[in-house]
Amino acid sequence: MTLFQNARTMLGKRARYARTLRELRTMSNTMARDLCIDRDNARTIARNAVYGV
Repeated sequence: MTLFQNARTMLGKRARYARTLRELRTMSNTMARDLCIDRDNARTIARNAVYGV
């Protein structure tokens, strides 16, 4: 991969992370409960979803 491709990949993942985090944080309480999601863990959930860490 070239430097440009690496940067593009990283920016794409960062955008997906930000979008996922925003969606988790704006989710209704009812939906969060139904999905067993604790919003205090939103960053961890988003990071795992995008980066697989």
